[in-house]
Amino acid sequence: MTELLHIDGLASLAKAGRKKSKVMLLFPPEWVPTAPYLALPSLTAVLREAGHTVIQRDINIGMWDHFFSMEFLIWVKARLGMQLKALQDKEKAGLLTEQEVDHKAVVEEAYEVDVFDLADRAEVAKLIVRGERFYQAEMLEGALNTFREAMAYISTAYYPASLVFYPMESNLGYRPGVSKEVLACLEDEQVNVYRDLCNQLVMPGVAKEQPDVVGISIGTQMQLLAGLTFGKMIKETFPQIHVVVGGNVITRLQDDLANHERFFKEVFDSAILYEGEHALLWLIEALNGERDIASVPNLIYRDASGLHRNPEVYTEKTTALPLPDFEGMPLDRYFVPELIIPYLATRGCYWGRCTFCDHGQGYFDQYRGVPVQQVVEQIKALRDKYHCRHFLFSDESYPPALFKKVSQLLVDQNVGIKWTTLIRFEETLQDQATWDLAAKAGCCTLYYGMESASERVLNLMDKHAKKSVIQRNLHMAAQAGIWNHVMAFYGFPGETLDEALETRQFVLDNQPVIHSMELFYFVAYRHTPMVRNPEKFGITIHKQEEYDLPLDYYYTLNDPSTLSCLDAMQLCEEFYKNDFHPWAVRVNSREHVFLYISKFGTNQLPQIYAQQTQPVGSPEGVSGLITWPVAKNGSEDGTEGMARVVSHSVS
Repeated sequence: MTELLHIDGLASLAKAGRKKSKVMLLFPPEWVPTAPYLALPSLTAVLREAGHTVIQRDINIGMWDHFFSMEFLIWVKARLGMQLKALQDKEKAGLLTEQEVDHKAVVEEAYEVDVFDLADRAEVAKLIVRGERFYQAEMLEGALNTFREAMAYISTAYYPASLVFYPMESNLGYRPGVSKEVLACLEDEQVNVYRDLCNQLVMPGVAKEQPDVVGISIGTQMQLLAGLTFGKMIKETFPQIHVVVGGNVITRLQDDLANHERFFKEVFDSAILYEGEHALLWLIEALNGERDIASVPNLIYRDASGLHRNPEVYTEKTTALPLPDFEGMPLDRYFVPELIIPYLATRGCYWGRCTFCDHGQGYFDQYRGVPVQQVVEQIKALRDKYHCRHFLFSDESYPPALFKKVSQLLVDQNVGIKWTTLIRFEETLQDQATWDLAAKAGCCTLYYGMESASERVLNLMDKHAKKSVIQRNLHMAAQAGIWNHVMAFYGFPGETLDEALETRQFVLDNQPVIHSMELFYFVAYRHTPMVRNPEKFGITIHKQEEYDLPLDYYYTLNDPSTLSCLDAMQLCEEFYKNDFHPWAVRVNSREHVFLYISKFGTNQLPQIYAQQTQPVGSPEGVSGLITWPVAKNGSEDGTEGMARVVSHSVS
């Protein structure tokens, strides 16, 4: 039985004479290239406070930087040349398969590309996104398109894999929900680009530093294959190093991983669940013989007698944690001209009731926060230490009371930062002065999980937002100069066609105060209240035996008169084809829009929208159309989507 453990988180720090270890922490691809992720700095702060040596490596931004370099693109050209020769030899021998015929055609076309020109343009593109030319929308759009061109070229060397620049949609051809395919992918030298990345970016550092422990933080499903590839290759080459994995996805898959001992034999030695700061510290102490490993909370591990899952769970005391430590992170390499630092004031969601949401699965305990005065003091400390004035408040959903109090203190103390966060529509935020104060305090952009404009559907979701409140919040924020980004989805079980169209009409009617948006279709995430009680919501969950690492399930509706998943997908496609043009932006990510608003001081930025070149309704109607990665099921969900940008796991 799992038990909540109450331990003084600082107890181990007070004991003198502890053995000091060297720890390397890795953040794998694929994730956004615009800001550091909070997991590694949070872990690093606790370990360094305890006296351990920590080397933290953001391999994700290292990958993007490496991909768009002369060195790597020339290496890709050489890889293509070797593949082309092998395919030509097989063709001469009459042994080419049908797939290899296609492969050869792709490689031949790519081999003719002027790689030196492409690499020169890619290097210039990096200078653009990191410099003042970033604020010229045409220049930024051109740089981003160059990155996409380079990724298409790189993909040909890993055929038939599709490697995509942000949004993260790369596909290696293996299903991450099927353990047999995951394990096969780790060995596949043709499509698994992360093997080459590991050899080029990870293994030299491990060989040089010779850490005692390597920790790999896997926050999203898109990072799973890369993170596991790194773990497997490190274990094979350096068997004396203890490899531990953690992160939100590892927590979500805990029951499945505990049934797959092969992962613990071949890929990693242990897994930390839920929050990881002190669990990792205590694991290191156990490895040093200073405590019993069976007493370490949040831990699954393997020893000579098999797999063990410790029953105790430890939740962090947020007020006692040290400031995240970004020292050693490549803060000058992100694809932005000004550093953006994430900061987390709360853990969990203060609302915590949405029936479609599984974000709470990353935390064992409920919502906790830091007092407002401490929040502002920590923000000022980070501002001064890292000379940073742009912050991503990474909370699941910023509580209204904290929103008001933080805004007031930021103004009163003249903190001088710019910030963005995720927020709910709330009846307590219907005073224009509140929004004006937030804007004065530096709030530039806000991201709302509207989900639906039908109040009946919102009540089914247990969101209980009123359409009139949604509309007033949007109008007041826009009037204050804040950029509003709205997320919604079609197909919540029980939603009718008329209710879905009500959402469509609402966003069209309110387009002037909805500056950007994303729309998707409902996904039945595994750890949601809906999936735990499907009969209550009129759905039938269909579990497939081969999907033994599932994060979501296929479902059908018990009432055929409501929108099916296919109906929702078609409506979503029609929206993007016919209605989306007012929101198509030329810039690449939320952080980019955030910086534009900070720079120009307005939410009226016509220069960042794509130019309409065809009649409305034409699929070619927008040039340079770029959307954010979609957060499936809106703001409080979206394991693969951008919502996870603002909900950094710390394990």
